[in-house]
Amino acid sequence: MRHTLLGLIWAGSVFASSLVLARAVASPAESTPLAAPAPADDAASDSIHEPAHVQSDTVKAFRKTALSVEFPSNGLTLRGWVYKPKGDGPFSAIVWNHGAEKYPSARPELGLFCTQHSYALFVPVRHGHHPSPGEYFGDTIQDYIGSGEDRVSIQRKVVALAEESNEDVVAALNWLKKQTYINADAIAVGGVAYGGLQSLLAAERGLNLRACIAFSPGAMSWGNREIRQRTIEAVQRSKMPVFLLQAQNDYTLGPSDVLGPMIREKGGANQAKVYAAFGTTHAEGAIGFACWEEGIKIWGSDVLDFLKATGMGGS
Repeated sequence: MRHTLLGLIWAGSVFASSLVLARAVASPAESTPLAAPAPADDAASDSIHEPAHVQSDTVKAFRKTALSVEFPSNGLTLRGWVYKPKGDGPFSAIVWNHGAEKYPSARPELGLFCTQHSYALFVPVRHGHHPSPGEYFGDTIQDYIGSGEDRVSIQRKVVALAEESNEDVVAALNWLKKQTYINADAIAVGGVAYGGLQSLLAAERGLNLRACIAFSPGAMSWGNREIRQRTIEAVQRSKMPVFLLQAQNDYTLGPSDVLGPMIREKGGANQAKVYAAFGTTHAEGAIGFACWEEGIKIWGSDVLDFLKATGMGGS
């Protein structure tokens, strides 16, 4: 029987948090109109693999305004959610990269925050993560572990999976730029944990992005030397300002200790900041801090200032 993803994280601190996917090459995407607001038929995914937390009634109501969209990547039709401010735009936008979980959340808390400040938020779902089709990378990693290969070989394969996974991010960006309600020259990328790593990989590629907001990038995978080195390289080669954020009680402050000085040394809008502990667990210090209303109230003004400094506009 396959291990659960949490089991993988526990059992393989070495490859562990190297949570990553497998396939995708961005194919040219035709501009696709917004779908009508979809019922929250996949709302159950919002609570799976999340620390216990109760959303406010305002956030629950806002979740129903999420627009279900589709975008092509490597021959697959992937899914995602868009939160759009009122009006026709074009709006500056943020692409939020979910973590390693098989059932990502539509992140209504972040959607509400973004739209209140005149940003659209796009939450693309990479292949293998519900409700997008494809093989879940956690299963692929388990196959690697069961193959009997040495640790370093497996770690390198995990990095290769991360690179392949990033093609879904590229495909999502290509799709978003074609939408008439989006300002294609004012898009930032962000994410938490494995999604933070995916955001740094996108920042390295440039992709005409304005900024990168990385919460706990690679923190759960910091024990994987190959992932750690790849994260360092992505920061060194970043083609845009980066803001790295962590709470004191994250899984590890390795990203801030190692990447933080490199980011700050670049000057300009680049910054890295460690905030006070959030909640009482590592999961709350990572996911909760980045995604919950209570966390957003702590870092929200800093991120807004950062985005304005990179020319992203907003209000």
